Amino acid sequence: MIDEKKALPGAMLPILHELQETFGYIDKEAETLIAETLNVSRAEVHGVVTFYPDFRLQAPAAHSLKLCRAEACQSRGGDDLAARATAALGLEFGETTADGRVHLQAVYCLGLCSVAPSAMLDGKIVGRLDEKKLDTLLAQVER
Repeated sequence: MIDEKKALPGAMLPILHELQETFGYIDKEAETLIAETLNVSRAEVHGVVTFYPDFRLQAPAAHSLKLCRAEACQSRGGDDLAARATAALGLEFGETTADGRVHLQAVYCLGLCSVAPSAMLDGKIVGRLDEKKLDTLLAQVER
């Protein structure tokens, strides 16, 4: 994959996108191969990977749970729901369970302020989040 794209202008980004699409993340060994092929430092490749939030350095979790932490959601009980989720999962925001089952992420707007608080599980948005709905989401990631 690297060799196929190495001659493209600005080849690093197309290479990184293809690797992530194929493997789900950018492995450190791939960073070294890209650096050698493009004649840049590994630090330069790593800097690009860590700069863009869409690139991952580890395999993604089976489930992604995002809780909105913006002011509208906080004002409607989001803090208590966040505490409930972190306690139930045994995670802090930005962490993934050891078994790779779920990644918990704080986001600062899902565009649902009128139905705050809100969450997103595996791309599906949930508005008017309450304890019952959160518990349903948590049960889904237990599977």
